[in-house]
Amino acid sequence: QVQLVESGGGFMQAGGSLRLSCAASGRTFSVYAMGWFRQAPGKEREFVAALNWSNARKYYADSVKGRFTISRDNAKNTVYLQMNSLKPEDTAVYYCAASRYSGSYSDTRPGAYDYWGQGTQVTVSS
Repeated sequence: QVQLVESGGGFMQAGGSLRLSCAASGRTFSVYAMGWFRQAPGKEREFVAALNWSNARKYYADSVKGRFTISRDNAKNTVYLQMNSLKPEDTAVYYCAASRYSGSYSDTRPGAYDYWGQGTQVTVSS
């Protein structure tokens, strides 16, 4: 099993920045892709960004491209999501996810991921 713990959510005004962190523990050697999803009230969970843990290739949703950056720290088994130029429509619970399949980094379906964190709330005011 792999455990994921997110941190860094909070409240921010539009145009501001936040950085989310996701620390993985447990059988992390089985993880080949990690990503971020978000879910706003009344909406389905949607893909935000992901990376291939082996070669660091990244994939972004069009809605966040150019504003959000996903990165990793191998030594800490941690993935980050730097969110700049935040908009009210970015308000959601953000979930970290991990997959045992490297190709999942470019798969936007939640079902492509095996492990999930508990989520962290991000609220952006206008």
